[in-house]
Amino acid sequence: MKLDEDVLVFLILLFSWGEYLWELYLSLRQLKIYKTNNTIPDDLKEMLNEESFKKARIYGIDKSRFKIVKEFYSITLTSIILYNRWIYVAWHKSEEIGATFNIAADREILISCIFMTFVTLFSFIVNMPFTVYKIFVLEEKHGFNKQTVGFFIKDQFKSLLLSLVITLPIISVAIYIIIAGGNMFVAWLWLFTTVATVLLLTIYPSVIAPLFDKFVPLPDGSLRKGIEQLALTLKFPLSQIYIVEGSKRSAHSNAYFSGLFGAKRIVLFDTLLEKYDEEKKVTTGCADSEILGVLAHELGHWSCSHIYKSIALTEMNLLLLFSAFGFLFKYSTLYTSLGFPAAQEPVIIGLIVVLQMVLAPYNSLLSFFTTALSRKFEFEADNFAVSLSYPEELRSALIKLGKDNLDYPIYDKLYSLWYHSHPTLLHRIENIHNQVSNKKNE
Repeated sequence: MKLDEDVLVFLILLFSWGEYLWELYLSLRQLKIYKTNNTIPDDLKEMLNEESFKKARIYGIDKSRFKIVKEFYSITLTSIILYNRWIYVAWHKSEEIGATFNIAADREILISCIFMTFVTLFSFIVNMPFTVYKIFVLEEKHGFNKQTVGFFIKDQFKSLLLSLVITLPIISVAIYIIIAGGNMFVAWLWLFTTVATVLLLTIYPSVIAPLFDKFVPLPDGSLRKGIEQLALTLKFPLSQIYIVEGSKRSAHSNAYFSGLFGAKRIVLFDTLLEKYDEEKKVTTGCADSEILGVLAHELGHWSCSHIYKSIALTEMNLLLLFSAFGFLFKYSTLYTSLGFPAAQEPVIIGLIVVLQMVLAPYNSLLSFFTTALSRKFEFEADNFAVSLSYPEELRSALIKLGKDNLDYPIYDKLYSLWYHSHPTLLHRIENIHNQVSNKKNE
């Protein structure tokens, strides 16, 4: 084997382990905070008691330990796959499977579909122990899991099947474009993925989401009237308000709006609605006014065009990635370093190696940038809710949701900077307070 082939694999593994060690360092910093900080922040003392704060701290410790173990497992498995050239082994096995169905090895698109099915199933199986542990041990221990074993199995297989149904046609068309597109394939590939992304975003609310959860219209009442009035005031193109039965899956709460073009729908998790938990003898969820505060925040994302800005950023990134792929994918060492014989250069392998491995440093920097941008968007949405005179409702809702979701409010600065797409609860409360003060001083 040539030296440069070994060097390429070594560099990929070096960066992967470097990133892992950096994230392990951050996780250990946060774990120390979970273990040592027992004091409720002053801004939360009115709504958090010692018991709920302790529960959030223990939940944070358990999640952090789980994350550390899972990431070590992931980086170790990746290293074994690359060191033993299992990617080529999987490709060769795909050719053998294709041969049993009279599919010649030179029919690259069909072999690629077999390969991706093989890889998807492998990933599904090797990660299943962690999926099961997270839901039925970690989340169960802290009172969040609502899934039965039957529901879980059904949900997992639906997700697996849907992933293949969506992914394989997209991959097939992409490979065809790269093979047949000539010197312009980057432009055609970018155009195709743009159309596919917009199509998936458009059909997701009405076609894909209902495959997993039941959506029912929000009944008439004060909450519905309040939401409709808020939408009317903002000229938000509201078509329907739904409640999704998220409680069959988890006790966590959320709310969002969907619809890329034209009329949009607002979706509330049933766990977001205020109710008395007979088993735990506590009231969970938010009052109607607080839900309106949460929705004022969500509609702030719409008013500030955050969705379209995010899509534009994604499209710019795709164009850069595809351009880099077009420049690098014919470099033969990319394939021989993974065990492929000379002159065998499957397009799907080039996509995986270039986009996920060679460009991993770029992807990490981009992830850091988009995480920071997301926090900026969240602050802007909070500010929008404050401008609509919902500061106290939003603040109260954030604290209640944090309490219901056992969100520990204290985070290490570096950990938060690297991971958090949303500002921490304390930062959001501080920002709301500052916005109110600024309004009073105007």
